[in-house]
Amino acid sequence: MADLPILRLADVELTFGGTPIFTGVTFTLAKGERAALVGRNGAGKSTLMKLVTGRHEPDAGELWLQPRTDVAVVEQEPDVSAFETVLDYASDGSDETWMAEAELGLFGIDPTASPATLSGGQIRRAALARAFAKDPDILLLDEPTNHLDVPMIETLEDRLKSFPGAVLLVSHDRRFLENVTTTTLWLRQGKVWKSPRGYAEFDDWAAGIEAEEEKQLQRMKTHLKEEQHWLARGVTARRKRNMGRLARLHDLRAQHAKQKSLINEAKSTAGLSAESGDSQSRKVLEAFSISKAFGDLVIADDLSLRILRGDRIGIVGPNGVGKTTLLKILLGELEPDKGSVKLSQALTVTYLDQTRETLKPTDTLWEALAPAGGDAIMVQGKSKHVAAYAKDFLFSPEQLRQPVSALSGGERNRLTLAIALAKPADVLVLDEPTNDLDMQTLDLLEEMLSEFDGTLILVSHDRAFLDAIVTSCLVPLGRGKWVETAGGWSDAAEQVPSLTSQRAGKTVTSTKTKPASTPDRAARRDAKLSFKDQHRLKEVEQAMPRLEKEIAKLEADLADPDLYGSDPDRFQTISGRLENARKELEQAEEAWLEIEALKESLASNN
Repeated sequence: MADLPILRLADVELTFGGTPIFTGVTFTLAKGERAALVGRNGAGKSTLMKLVTGRHEPDAGELWLQPRTDVAVVEQEPDVSAFETVLDYASDGSDETWMAEAELGLFGIDPTASPATLSGGQIRRAALARAFAKDPDILLLDEPTNHLDVPMIETLEDRLKSFPGAVLLVSHDRRFLENVTTTTLWLRQGKVWKSPRGYAEFDDWAAGIEAEEEKQLQRMKTHLKEEQHWLARGVTARRKRNMGRLARLHDLRAQHAKQKSLINEAKSTAGLSAESGDSQSRKVLEAFSISKAFGDLVIADDLSLRILRGDRIGIVGPNGVGKTTLLKILLGELEPDKGSVKLSQALTVTYLDQTRETLKPTDTLWEALAPAGGDAIMVQGKSKHVAAYAKDFLFSPEQLRQPVSALSGGERNRLTLAIALAKPADVLVLDEPTNDLDMQTLDLLEEMLSEFDGTLILVSHDRAFLDAIVTSCLVPLGRGKWVETAGGWSDAAEQVPSLTSQRAGKTVTSTKTKPASTPDRAARRDAKLSFKDQHRLKEVEQAMPRLEKEIAKLEADLADPDLYGSDPDRFQTISGRLENARKELEQAEEAWLEIEALKESLASNN
């Protein structure tokens, strides 16, 4: 017999500013159920979460919770500013702090640390620990994998699978949803459709719904068909494209494996000097015994690598291993300590880094997409109207006249992708391109990259994205050693077991059992950094939260639509400071990551 519901929504309606958000939402949630809440960007997923927590009241309908039901929520941007230590935040005023400390240990966070010194990923882990420590009946997670690397995502997956309560989660990480969910809630057009199966079967289920709706529309013979496809997720068409993309990817992987085999055979018999002219002309870059280290932190040790035209290689591994640093070495932006890199000068390289510094905050979206003026741009050598191309990336016509500085982080990411993917390029280099993207944009990005016939170099933690796009992976083995594996993430994980065994800690299967002892905090803090590194670490830990707050305020100021017209000088001043603050934050984060990685390396050698 199925568990009785602990949460029920019946015909819930909600309107903001005259715009209906929900027109009749009905569903239930029971203990042991882990439900994925999916829907297009702006459908109201986060708003629905706030209804469950009581932060919003429905205009009509019923929202019922079983008496004495405890609800815990992890929001997209947790606020830790009011607490002196991470343990204070995680225990949330409770005298029983052992539970919070155990969960913090599971997620790899020092309970004695100051919240002001935490990075975005650490804040996310602390928020997860806080939620689990409450031992709630219902757990609400809004983009819980943001800023987490794959080992930490897998730790969270294990924790959720052992959680006895109900879970409602929103995430753009498809592999995460496939691994943990048991049911799916599809929020579309103000209503919720529920599937009794997890997200792994969402496409087939949604395609069936859309196919039936399409038949009805055909029978009705109305003009609603085009509008329906825009409002809906477009699963049916996407699925048809996916089948072709999957077949093409299998062909590419087979070709890649054959090419590597032939090259290895040639190297073993005649050496590099005897390679054919065709192979030489197809080389994109070649690394010869490169080494790079920051103190005891070794990024690369005697690494040799060759990337040919048409290769689609993913650089994978946990945070702190040096993926972005290695990428910069391969692109010639950073000199190796030893060895050399040869990059073909005849090729055009487009590089999209994590900071998205290519955008000018004072430009409008139109100017960013068409800097030369006019109403058309060249997209991969073909002319396309600016508004039509912007719509591909989910921008409305009204947004085209807004300044770039008024965009959210996800919107800036989409705009940068639009600009980068429009340029004709022989080599496309993407560093964490899926950050802050919704499902629709992810689908679009996958489709565009599948049609890209050049060379792709990709850094990502998104396992499903890697499986769908790359033909090989560069995987860290530790101490600067790397190995190239054929296939996507799943293939790499099978070939290099250590890739999926670097969890933050063992899964806590029972939150009711008090641990016999707690970790040695002093031992965790003692990383034996030099005085210079300790001083620099303290500086950046103080600077990052200050800069994040300043950036948020500047972005809020620039979001005022009347600012430019009423005070253009102030608009220019704020825009300039915002650009500099973002660069300062990026530099501080890079310094923090390098020092933290060095500290971890020192600690592991003690």
